[in-house]
Amino acid sequence: MKRLLPIFLVLVVVTSARAENAKHNIPYAETANERQMLDVYAPDNAKNLPVVFWIHGGGWQVGDKTSVQLKPKVFVEKGYVFVATNYRFLPKVDMETIVRDVAKSMHWVHDHIAEYGGDPNRILVMGHSAGAQLAALICTDERYLKAEGLSLGIIKGCVPVDGDTYDVPLIIETARARRKAAGQPEPKFGHYEKFGSDPVKHRDFSAVNHIAPNKGISPFLLLYVADHADTSAQAKRLASVLTEAGIPATLFGARDTDHSKLNDNLGLPDDPATKALFEFADERAKK
Repeated sequence: MKRLLPIFLVLVVVTSARAENAKHNIPYAETANERQMLDVYAPDNAKNLPVVFWIHGGGWQVGDKTSVQLKPKVFVEKGYVFVATNYRFLPKVDMETIVRDVAKSMHWVHDHIAEYGGDPNRILVMGHSAGAQLAALICTDERYLKAEGLSLGIIKGCVPVDGDTYDVPLIIETARARRKAAGQPEPKFGHYEKFGSDPVKHRDFSAVNHIAPNKGISPFLLLYVADHADTSAQAKRLASVLTEAGIPATLFGARDTDHSKLNDNLGLPDDPATKALFEFADERAKK
């Protein structure tokens, strides 16, 4: 017992120190709306570290920045500052407002993350599911960051995780054909309605339609469930367009998992997707 007590005390001190480095519910907009707040996690004595900017999923209608599982812990341990953001939801706001919330949150990060030990010009953007669509779009359609006085140059890498809407018209038509074949009715608030009930808007919210050479688009790592037809097809479609434009794109299809587990397990030891993630992140953090 005499030997265990000091170890226990050291563990308590370390845990407390890490807890003190988590700052929650920081407003990134002038309003005090809880959906326009973010959390920052940073290592002790952080200075000029690369930043991970995380966008949660939930169909653009639910979810929260606290749904980060192991990610803050493992990224902080590896010498990153980790930011998790909220954004407003459909149907209270439209899709464009959601994307602008994400851009506004990144603006706050660029202006303030140095206060938490992060480098504002070395940001890795990540997101799961709906957050993957938002991540891919914010990293390819420069208009949203430009409206905040920023450029795509602050982004060093993009990691969308199992998204199915990098090409919105493609998923709409795929799902429609599947329902027709099965004799199923159209949903009342499916992708067609969420993205604005207008084919022009559907194309505009698709990352694949904003990719071109010499725009400063960063390299991508696309994580997806290997046996999920929709997310596999969307990841490969986005990677193909990126590659055609000369932008590095790495595909990683995770096996023996599903849409939720792929995200939940990021950070676990011996998780193959985690290994691919940190190989990519560490390489991009050097840039």
